[in-house]
Amino acid sequence: MSASALFQAIGPKVPARELSWHRRLAALRSNALAAWPEEAYEADVLHQRFLGRGLLLLNASEAIRHVLVENADSYRRSPATIRILRPLVGQGLFLSEGEAWRFQRQTIAPALAPRVVPLLLRHVASATEEALVRLGAAPAPVDLLAAMQILALEIAGRSMFSLEMQQHGPAMRGLIRRFGDRLGRPHLLDILLPAAIPNLRDLARRRFRTEWLRLMDAIIAGRRDAPDPDAPRDLFDLLRAARHPETGQGFSAGELRDQVATMIVAGHETTALALFWSLYLLASAPDVQDRLAEEVRGLALTPEAGPAALPKLIYARAVVSEALRLYPPAFVMVRQCVVADRWQDIEIPKHSLVMIAPWVLHRHRKFWRDPESFDPSRFLGEGPPVPKLAYLPFGAGPRVCVGAHFAMAEATLVLAMIVQRFHIARADSEPVIPMAVVTTQPDRSATFRLSPRR
Repeated sequence: MSASALFQAIGPKVPARELSWHRRLAALRSNALAAWPEEAYEADVLHQRFLGRGLLLLNASEAIRHVLVENADSYRRSPATIRILRPLVGQGLFLSEGEAWRFQRQTIAPALAPRVVPLLLRHVASATEEALVRLGAAPAPVDLLAAMQILALEIAGRSMFSLEMQQHGPAMRGLIRRFGDRLGRPHLLDILLPAAIPNLRDLARRRFRTEWLRLMDAIIAGRRDAPDPDAPRDLFDLLRAARHPETGQGFSAGELRDQVATMIVAGHETTALALFWSLYLLASAPDVQDRLAEEVRGLALTPEAGPAALPKLIYARAVVSEALRLYPPAFVMVRQCVVADRWQDIEIPKHSLVMIAPWVLHRHRKFWRDPESFDPSRFLGEGPPVPKLAYLPFGAGPRVCVGAHFAMAEATLVLAMIVQRFHIARADSEPVIPMAVVTTQPDRSATFRLSPRR
């Protein structure tokens, strides 16, 4: 298919030159994707300054490897990232550093190993089957973003706790939405002040965390009241039984709660967005949707058979991969240099900020042919190979997402089940513009029409 015939994924307007500090701050609070100028999509390294601090945007694969892989201990999460996300994930894997991070990573990794994925995918398929019934009975048009958020939360609840989320789901979605709308947006003081010095917004975040922990404790208490199983049923069983391979130490109650919160927040929000953008792209590219429908025609995708069918979902996985390229939920990784560093002839002073932005990398004009085009064939070996470290939907290096394998399997299976049941079409022709504050979301609740397939 020629590039001119491919659907073009429209992004926010790209500024011609670097923004002033106050316009950049406004963009960070409303849509961070509009903060990078044209040069960012062509340069190997972009030097900027923001509020008197040095800022590097790295696109060159060797530079990214230096920061994320080879010299990762010299970089940590930025103070703004820590203070904004701490109320949600506490001291869990996402924000921990040093020995605490190594202990958590080595303890959690076996619980999310590929051999565990079939167990979790049965929960995925079961929740999706029920969601398809609801979608089939829903009046047209359908708000697919809301539907995918509800489904992803249900999957998270069942995969983590073997619990349906009717009781706790609305409260959890409400808290997460409130956090994203208000407390997740960076304020000037979030950027200027060290993480140890609170501001007024931090006080509101502390009140939020009290509510959030109360909800997490209620969910965990309900799960603990269930009879102990003979074999692991879900992630909670796996995490509760997890032990460090060298010390044999497990998680304390507080540590277990923070790991649960991290996985629920990171897992369900990013999965919901990956599914929404995949469906939006399929509705906008009927030829691609028809090819995927042909792949899944006749496949048994039930809770019992779905996990075994996953290797056959080659094109479905390519569609998800391309959706993650065009709309990466984690649109930027920000690191603060903790000791003076150097890459080639570039000095990286202590305390300076380094950014690796999947949003920019995935649309970089040096690395991708027709970067705005929706073309799943990129991930089928039908074109130039995917550039190393130019595709980072789950990060890279020691801190690569520990649940990446399960996340891809989950999104692939759910997408295949939806397309097997329904033909998806747009209910209007208005473009959907991505906007990012915490994650890459649509700028509005676009609606769709679902018609059953024969």
